[in-house]
Amino acid sequence: MFQTRRNASTAGSLFSNLELIYHVTVRTVRGGNRNAVVGLVITVLQSMVMVAVFLLMYMVIGMRSSPIRGDFLLYIMSGVLLFRAHIQTVKAVQGAGGALAPMMLYAPMNPIVTMTSAALAELYQQTLSIIIVLTIYHCAFTPISIDNPIGAMGMLLLAWFSGIGVGIVFLAITPWFPRTMGIVGQMYRRLNMIASGKMFLVNSLPASMIAMFDWNPLFHIIDQNKGFVFLHYNPHFTTISYPLYVSLTLLVIGMMGMFFTRQHVSASWSAGR
Repeated sequence: MFQTRRNASTAGSLFSNLELIYHVTVRTVRGGNRNAVVGLVITVLQSMVMVAVFLLMYMVIGMRSSPIRGDFLLYIMSGVLLFRAHIQTVKAVQGAGGALAPMMLYAPMNPIVTMTSAALAELYQQTLSIIIVLTIYHCAFTPISIDNPIGAMGMLLLAWFSGIGVGIVFLAITPWFPRTMGIVGQMYRRLNMIASGKMFLVNSLPASMIAMFDWNPLFHIIDQNKGFVFLHYNPHFTTISYPLYVSLTLLVIGMMGMFFTRQHVSASWSAGR
């Protein structure tokens, strides 16, 4: 906890922080389990359950075929899995140790390390989860074909990156309003159940509905992902640049907010709450 500050080169500090990020990431992946495999299995099962729930929902409302020429279940997964990656990243980054976390009492630790580790752990889990789910479906049920796998992977990374941007903003505000931001985080996740656009095809929506969801970066990401997954779909009303610019802006605002919070944070804040 108490360490004497030693002079170190920039390269030495960089590798020391990278090593720390690696160990914290492994700890985060394991979570409350004995090893990372159990945590990965749980993540895969949660993804499968969410896909199954949306498949059942579509069947209940009478939609039994894909609005795009292609596999119906792949159409569902192209939206649901990216939605889950984004939402889980927001939750993980928002829940990373802030300036008042007990781990911050130890000299090597800082909020950037815990935030980066949480984001990398979530990317690792969600990426492997998607690969496993698609592999099981491809081998056990029916062969699938993704028109542009590299583009689809890029959209997964963009969904993850946008989740980091939103999560950092929430994390920076949380020490000031901890209970309120907990509710705001839940509201954001619930709102994206509809606002993400994973349940419908953007090209077929009227202009009034597109205007309602066009503000949401995840809305653009999921629609663009469908364009990469399916050969016969070309998104007309969404772009890749918008979620990228919004994510970068949120990242900068969140980092500025975290710096400001660290300058004013006090352990006595929680005493009056």
